[in-house]
Amino acid sequence: MNIKPLADRVVVKPSEAEEKTEGGIIVPDSAKEKPQQGEIVAVGSGKKSETGDTVPMEVSEGDTVLYGKYSGTEITVEGVEYLIMRESDILAIV
Repeated sequence: MNIKPLADRVVVKPSEAEEKTEGGIIVPDSAKEKPQQGEIVAVGSGKKSETGDTVPMEVSEGDTVLYGKYSGTEITVEGVEYLIMRESDILAIV
């Protein structure tokens, strides 16, 4: 992958949607929910403060994160779907 996010943005590879419920019921494609968890594959350099200093990112490549349901912009690179979002859209590191 040749994507380098800018400033406080990250590239996330979403986890696969659940195929079965805990009770063993198979979920059809039309009923699958959009995943809200994924792995960070690229991180920007950080946001610039008002004084011009770079504020370091709290997340790093390889972290598994939780994010909002409608966060980020979907892109496809070499047949793989990714999300680009701001670090502030990330809710937690798992």
